[in-house]
Amino acid sequence: MSKKQIEDCVRTSLEAYFRDLKGAEPHGMYDMMIHVLEKPLLEAVMQEAQHNQSRAAEWLGLNRNTLRKKLIEHKLLKP
Repeated sequence: MSKKQIEDCVRTSLEAYFRDLKGAEPHGMYDMMIHVLEKPLLEAVMQEAQHNQSRAAEWLGLNRNTLRKKLIEHKLLKP
């Protein structure tokens, strides 16, 4: 899947989200989207990196401690 295909998928999902609101105004969308996208991203990268946090952090362009914090935040790792 290309970057463009991923962008198209996100765009299509957001269009459906706005339709589902039926005219109601959204609030806190940025934080909602980051949270919604971050968990599956972390899950997929950790699986592909065979749960090697250092490798996953490098792939994501994050500090390993930041990755660990995010994994705990999403309940993908116990504190």
